[in-house]
Amino acid sequence: MHVPVLQKEVIKYLDPKTNENFIDCTIGGGGHALAILEKIEPNGKVLGVDWDEEIIRRLKIKNNLILVCDNFADLKKIIKKYNFENISGVLFDLGICSWHLEESGRGFSFLRKEPLDMRYDIQNAKLTAEKIVNEWSEDALERILKEYGEERYARRIAGKIIEARKLRPIKTTFRLVEIIKGATPDWYHRQRLHCATRTFQALRIAVNDELNNFKKGLNQALEALEPHGKLVIISFHSLEDRIAKNFFKNQAERGLVKILTKKPITPEIEEIKINPRSRSAKLRACLKF
Repeated sequence: MHVPVLQKEVIKYLDPKTNENFIDCTIGGGGHALAILEKIEPNGKVLGVDWDEEIIRRLKIKNNLILVCDNFADLKKIIKKYNFENISGVLFDLGICSWHLEESGRGFSFLRKEPLDMRYDIQNAKLTAEKIVNEWSEDALERILKEYGEERYARRIAGKIIEARKLRPIKTTFRLVEIIKGATPDWYHRQRLHCATRTFQALRIAVNDELNNFKKGLNQALEALEPHGKLVIISFHSLEDRIAKNFFKNQAERGLVKILTKKPITPEIEEIKINPRSRSAKLRACLKF
């Protein structure tokens, strides 16, 4: 089951009230959206967006919940299409949904033997993780591992991928994990963070163009908010958090927002015990003037 991260804090900073309207740009398992809906009864609405058609299909239809399968990079277009107005808050929860890791069968997890797919939009997107590892140049592989994964052994891993694919195509998660282990020193395999974590993160970001989509979505979210509306972002790695931090800082310097979180809010120990995946979550919030 998908456990919504920092739910108490999301409600605190969005501060939903009766009959207000909100957008959940990453509805996923629906936990945050349902908590917001409880606060905005009877006439408030939530526009729930997710790029994955299967995620939308699995969600139960609720009163006043509008479900949309689309990319939040096109948020302005989505808002116009559904004539969604008077928006009091927008939420981005950038964590990967538990369903993707545990049930999708698309290779998001290095703990399961699955095809190297990693697409959210399997209906329309053409680029897969398999295509990247088997067709991209060594320099391109090294670049995404460094930039998107912040992987210290990016060059060595990229080199081993090139060597391995000459023997036969790299098609499964387990084969890729073997290659990563062969490219990295033994001590690296004994760290708290699995040695394949950063490579898998980098591939997922590249496949779905996550950072560029996030930047596009942020600008449109702020524009869509009513005065005194709130923008709340939960990120899970430093790249996303840096984008959120810099965006808030730039908008504050222009006098467009007030930053509500001087430092990012992180989960309490109790939440991490219940949901270990929440440990790297950081929440930032701002209020639009």
